[in-house]
Amino acid sequence: MPFYTSLRACTVFTGPIRQAIHKLKYGGDIGLGEALSRPMIAILGRLNWPVDIITSVPLGLARLEQRGYNQANLLARPIALYFNIPFSTRALTRIRETRSQVGLSAAEREINMEGAFQANGKFIEGKVVLVVDDVATSGSTLNACAKALLDEGAAGVYGFSLARAVFNPGDHGDVA
Repeated sequence: MPFYTSLRACTVFTGPIRQAIHKLKYGGDIGLGEALSRPMIAILGRLNWPVDIITSVPLGLARLEQRGYNQANLLARPIALYFNIPFSTRALTRIRETRSQVGLSAAEREINMEGAFQANGKFIEGKVVLVVDDVATSGSTLNACAKALLDEGAAGVYGFSLARAVFNPGDHGDVA
């Protein structure tokens, strides 16, 4: 059973959107963050979720150092600005390096994410938190984030990603 209230995505992780996300995530094209956040803003406006604070799925230190930025932050900040909702990179941290989720089954993804995140109650206690990510596949990353947030006193957690990878249980294909 998921710890989050709801998980939504703007589109399917395929074709041009997949290429754009790969440019954002691996190609250093950070300017795409704001452009790709626009359809997220349009959809989020229709969802009317009662969000008090926005954060993003944090990267591990090694991956952050390698990439130089967190692509989920580049999507989340414009959303927070548009809706005038506080954005925090300190509400949630990755406390354990995890291996890439690419090629892992749903069960392997869940195990990989267990205990990977820690929330800071100072920022989220009693608040409904929106966690933003670039791609959702099995939901295991968001679920681990939601558990950490709820454990530290969040009132609720919603997840929102730019794209949703089509995921078949047991599939070891190239997703997210």
